[in-house]
Amino acid sequence: MQPTTIRLHASDNVIIALADLPAGTVLPDLPQPLAHAVPRGHKIATTAVAPGQNVLRYGQIIGVASCPIAAGDHIHTHNLGMGAHDLDYAYASERNPQPLPNARRTFDGYHRQDGTVGTRNYLGILTSVNCSGSVARMIAEACEKDGWLDAFPNIDGVVPIVHGTGCGMSGRDEGYDTLFRTLKGYARNPNFGGILLVGLGCEVMQIPDLIGAGRMRKDGNFRYMTIQQTGGTRKTIARGIEVLKEMAVTANAFARAPAGLEHLMIGMQCGGSDGYSGITANPALGAASDLIVAHGGTTILSETPEIYGAEHLLTRRAVSREVGEKIVERIKWWEDYTARNGGEMDNNPSPGNKKGGLTTILEKSLGAVAKGGTAP
Repeated sequence: MQPTTIRLHASDNVIIALADLPAGTVLPDLPQPLAHAVPRGHKIATTAVAPGQNVLRYGQIIGVASCPIAAGDHIHTHNLGMGAHDLDYAYASERNPQPLPNARRTFDGYHRQDGTVGTRNYLGILTSVNCSGSVARMIAEACEKDGWLDAFPNIDGVVPIVHGTGCGMSGRDEGYDTLFRTLKGYARNPNFGGILLVGLGCEVMQIPDLIGAGRMRKDGNFRYMTIQQTGGTRKTIARGIEVLKEMAVTANAFARAPAGLEHLMIGMQCGGSDGYSGITANPALGAASDLIVAHGGTTILSETPEIYGAEHLLTRRAVSREVGEKIVERIKWWEDYTARNGGEMDNNPSPGNKKGGLTTILEKSLGAVAKGGTAP
């Protein structure tokens, strides 16, 4: 008989339903049958929990009881709240040395002139401002429909990179700096064999500022234009297509060749998390992350708001106290930012997250950080 619940840690006072459990279901962890139905992925109390007492999952606090909870009760938004965010960071106290790999692993990638290696070979259309976003999309769509890319088998396609800002900003604030760094990062991403930068012309995020001092690509397969200088939308689309055809010759010269995993950099991000994500897909990705790191590669645990309440697990693995303190500094920035804008850190779990069994940001984060594995 297949189990219908799972207890993730010996100290947990909840179990997780592995199927939709109707009222009256008899469970070995409970003294009496369920009084109410519990959906799959949701939590069931195994002991009585008084108001203000901690509720534990993964052996970690995911919140406090907001009202009396009896053994067998469904635990969710109606009886579980955040509680105090008081954690022991224990900086750099649990660094896990990674085992040395017994064989060199490789992947077939695109070797760029700056020493990086891509897993794809796209032509990118980067936009300096939201005003040029539609033009970038239309250029990319026309390139895909025209069929001329078929003559360049080493190119994976044309990707428009659009955003909602670039103007209406001071040019000296945090938003400007963040966008500047992001655009520069896209331009240098090794998954692009060439970049066409398209602007409007009068925006705050001026193209001359972006391309100055060698900030963009070092391989020379980089072009730029503005809609105003080119003569309007229609002419910019036509000119953009012709420029990409010229750039495709250089991009197509790149072919896949073996590269060590030390050249691999992977970004990890959750999407559509539910009560199972933290015990299935995320730990599996964490194991893959550890393998990549052991071979000298890099993994990036993104979405900093979704480590809130689990950052103490990361600070323990930090390679130094300084690194751990940077994590906490970023968490405190989010707390301050949220407070200044009238929000709450626990407002992160979406309706879909909650439907799938996640209740608080603490619970969601504990599952999310599993993507990071155990490596320092």
